[in-house]
Amino acid sequence: MNRRSALGWIAAGAAGLALGRGAVARAAGQTAAWTPSGTVRIVVPFAAGGTTDLVARLLSDRLGKLLGRAVIVDNRVGAGGNIGIASVARAPADGHTLLLASTAFLTNPALFIQNPPYDPVRQFAPISELVSAPDLIAVRADSPLDSLAALVARARQQPGALTFATPGKGNSVHLGGELLWQRAGISLLHVPYNGAAPAIHAVLGGQVDCALTALPPARALLAAGKLRALAVGSLMPWPGLPGVPAIAGLGYPGYRSETMQALYAPAGTPGTAIARLASACAMLLGEETVRRQAAEMGFAVVAGSPEALARRVADEVPRWARVAASAKVRAD
Repeated sequence: MNRRSALGWIAAGAAGLALGRGAVARAAGQTAAWTPSGTVRIVVPFAAGGTTDLVARLLSDRLGKLLGRAVIVDNRVGAGGNIGIASVARAPADGHTLLLASTAFLTNPALFIQNPPYDPVRQFAPISELVSAPDLIAVRADSPLDSLAALVARARQQPGALTFATPGKGNSVHLGGELLWQRAGISLLHVPYNGAAPAIHAVLGGQVDCALTALPPARALLAAGKLRALAVGSLMPWPGLPGVPAIAGLGYPGYRSETMQALYAPAGTPGTAIARLASACAMLLGEETVRRQAAEMGFAVVAGSPEALARRVADEVPRWARVAASAKVRAD
């Protein structure tokens, strides 16, 4: 994909993603008309045992029972998720190959201006946002940086002196941090790690001043009192973190940085298949056992419609592309 087409998916916006209320309504009324003819494969573009993989395995058996066919999880790792994601873009659009991906699905192409690995707008059909968790700023429990205001004040006094760890360069957590620093008018030195666990442990070990991470990997250490969350990236305070403010309420209105897990199909998948899969996801995510297990991982169940996911993708793809461009975060 050349530079012109790379910019095309940024400009496509809601028009390129809109599913059309009439079409969705018609498909919803015909869900019984589509049934998988064989095994359904959920591609997870990250390693087994990671957060996205755990969500996929939480859902796969239940989804298989609802569809009446086996549903398997296929981990296709590499290139920050790009290999697995691109493989689904090339798969037959028949409802038998799906993608379960985190917010990285929306941010990865922004890092490859010359040759994006896939087009999140034109090559995929949204099915459902499944679960979501806030990103957060965490410090060691005994850190003198006891609030976001204290962190911002220190960064203004000593530009570039503070360091922040993330699970890797260019992921959604990193870009969320860059967006916040831009809005606060401060500069922190980015220290990328290979995953959330080493980034968090760098904070605990005093190698960095703070970490930006999704809630699930930090949840146990927050509960144990070893980490302290300064603020969360959800629009409102998070119920599972009492007393921790939302960044949006601290003078950064509209700020949002969350890690969501969502289900997609290749573009061109029949509307009846999309509607049947979305309906099945809503049913299984309504089960109390699933909601409890998701909460134990640090997620809240969303179970959004294809239209709702389309709107979120339409908003976030160009937003993160702008952040990556302004922060000069690139992979090529």
